[in-house]
Order: sequence, then structure tokens, then C-alpha cells
Amino acid sequence: MNYTQNQKISQVKPSTLIIGIDIAKDSHVARALDYRGIEFGKRLVFDNRMHGYQQLLDWVTKHKEENDKTNVIFGVEPTGHYWFNLAYFITDKGYDFVLVNPMHVKRSKELDDNSPTKNDTKDAKVIAQLIKDGRYSVPNLLEGVHAELRQGVKIRDQLVKHQMSVEGRIQNTIQRYFPEFLDVFGDWRGKAALCTLKKFPLPSEIKKMTPEEVLEKWKPSVKRGIGISRAKKLVDAAKNSVGIKVGTQFAKHELETLIAQYELYQKQLAELDTELEALVDKMPGAKEMKAIPGLGAVTVALFYSEVGDITKYSHPQQLVNLAGLSLKEHSSGKYKGQTRINKRGRSRLRRALYLAIRPLVAHNQTFKTLHNYYTKRPERPLKKQQSLIALCCKLLRVLFAIAQKQCEFDGSKLLKGLPQANTLQVA
Repeated sequence: MNYTQNQKISQVKPSTLIIGIDIAKDSHVARALDYRGIEFGKRLVFDNRMHGYQQLLDWVTKHKEENDKTNVIFGVEPTGHYWFNLAYFITDKGYDFVLVNPMHVKRSKELDDNSPTKNDTKDAKVIAQLIKDGRYSVPNLLEGVHAELRQGVKIRDQLVKHQMSVEGRIQNTIQRYFPEFLDVFGDWRGKAALCTLKKFPLPSEIKKMTPEEVLEKWKPSVKRGIGISRAKKLVDAAKNSVGIKVGTQFAKHELETLIAQYELYQKQLAELDTELEALVDKMPGAKEMKAIPGLGAVTVALFYSEVGDITKYSHPQQLVNLAGLSLKEHSSGKYKGQTRINKRGRSRLRRALYLAIRPLVAHNQTFKTLHNYYTKRPERPLKKQQSLIALCCKLLRVLFAIAQKQCEFDGSKLLKGLPQANTLQVA
């Protein structure tokens, strides 16, 4: 399957049978059309099970033979995760499988009957008609290492989300029962702070102890960097605490549970990052990407998990579109609206790029210079946020080139053509 609109349209020939499928949780609806939009037979309702998939193939084979068709294009409107099983099954059988944008289905379903009615049978036909007109995209169904990376990154995102939730609940408990705790330590995740939360987290326990006793409790966990003055400050804070003094038994139990969960997530994340890094090292250009100052292994893993096989792309602009970083504007006549990114793409890839470009601007001399130039150039200077988005696209192009050629990062090529390029000192 090809990329451009003309090529998509040209793939739908008189010999093509188009199968539009409306996806649901338990059963799907399929309808068959030719390249002119003429429907063959009645709809097929089949179960989301192996016998249902085989029923679909038998139904398709029957229509191929009866109508003298030689190739088939299957298309669906992606609904949650329910379409993945069918997609892998169809592609394993050697058929073409495409996706139709849900927004296109919603906006074009009234063209035939001038009615906003929505049902599975109608949607299946609308999907097939959109495919007929070349209004589809080819899904990037990952395999092998790329599929493993995507699943690993998905798990990592879930662990980070759960960990952040637990961190918020720990701070909530601290602020209710011992708000002065953060005046003493600043960060509850430090060794001495965690030791305190595990052994004697409540003011009622601490004020019964002397600073020397507190310091003695810390010693097994904290070897250095903590002294008697910190212990004295903690005892004084406990004696003057305005924390809640009721429900303390189960407040302590809650903290124990939350800290155990936090440490479990920390351990699981460390183990997962080690596995992801081992997988990333198998990818083309990964070593050169990780050598870029300010770019970590997790970002490289996120890049490959979202992009997949880099050889399937012929131009870096395809990656920009995939990330939803291509520009849109609203203009009419003399009115020219503000230009923004369209955000129609993989949000996880877009977020990963944005989180990666901030440390690059801070620590990588090439990207720091580019950011300074974009925001301070004499003509059409960009705002800082606009510059960061432009640099996200620049980073995508750099990663694309490295992945394709397995070459080292050369910052001077990015700075070539800038007015002050001759005076720049690139680290």
C-alpha cells in the first residue's frame, strides 16, 4: 500500500473488492462494495472469535468468485482496542488492511440518506465508501522487537501514572497529619525522610523522642549527610505541629501501604527500563542516538515503539505527520488565523518529543543555539513554546536520518545556514 492520495485512489481498481467493517466488542458488521460503490449481497454479522473470522473469509471468497474480483481491501473504523485482533488476522492471511478516520465516518454518514442515524450496518457501508475514494490510512502494525517495545513502553507509562498517583496520596497524608514535615526535609523521597515515614511518621511519636534517639534510628538507612541539627529540627516541628490528631492509627497504616507501593513501582520501573534498554540496543542507530548529549535511552525506546520499522518511511515529514506536529491554519480572504499544530497523530510520540527537547535545549549546545536563534532572530522571531515545537520537528528529522544511515550526530549540519554559523562553538 502506498502513501500519497493519488496512489491510494489508484489502488482501488475494477478488480478490487472493498470490505467495510464496523467494529464492536463482541460482533462486527461487514458490507462489500466495488470500486464504484455498488454493494454486493447483504451485510454479514460475525463474531469476534476465530469461527467468526473464518466466516468472514468464506463470505469474502464467495463475493470474489461471484463478481470476478482478484484482490480485496479490508477497512475498519478503529474503535478502542477491539480492531487489533482482526487486523493481525487479516494481514497474516495476506490481505490489505486499512483504517478510516472516525471523524470522516461521522461527517460523511449523511451523504446518502440525509439522516444523522447511526447504526452498525450504515457505518460499515460508509467505511467502505470512504475506502473507495482513497480516504484511508495504512496502520503501522508492529511486529517483533518493535511490538515488544510498544508493549513495554505502554507498561512503563502505566507504572509512571500509578507511581505519580501514589506520590500524590503520600503528600496528601503528610499535609494532613504532619504538614511541618516538609519544612524539615523539603523532599519526602530522601533517605532520611523515607526512614522517618516508615518508622515514626506521626508528630505524636516523634515528640516523645530526643534528637539523639531520632539520629540513632536514621543511622542504619542514612550513612552521611544528616546530623543532630536536622533531628532537633524534626523534634521541634513535631512538638509544634498543627497536624490532625485523630485517626492516627490508620493514617500510619495508610502511609505504610503507600510507601510499600511507591517502592514497588520504583523497583518495577528500574527493572523495566533495563529490559527496554536491552531491546533498544538492537535497533538501527540506537547507539548513535543515545550518544547525543541530553538524549536518554527511554526517549529512544519511545521513538521506536511509536514509529516502528523505520524502513517503511521514505521522508521525515511522514514522522512529523505521525506525531501530529504538522501545522494548520484558519484563513479566509483578508483574514489570516493563528497557525497551530494539528495534534492529529500519536500523542505518546508527541509528548515524548516535547519532554526530550527541554533537556536538549538546556544541555545540548546545538539545540540551545537553535533555540536562541529561533527566539531572537530579527525577522519573525518565535515565542519560546513555538521554538520548542519547531525543535521537536527538527529532532524527529535528526532521529530519522540517524536511524536510516546509522551515522553519528553532527550538530554543525543543523547550524549550517544560520547567519552566525561561523562564530558558533558547537560542543
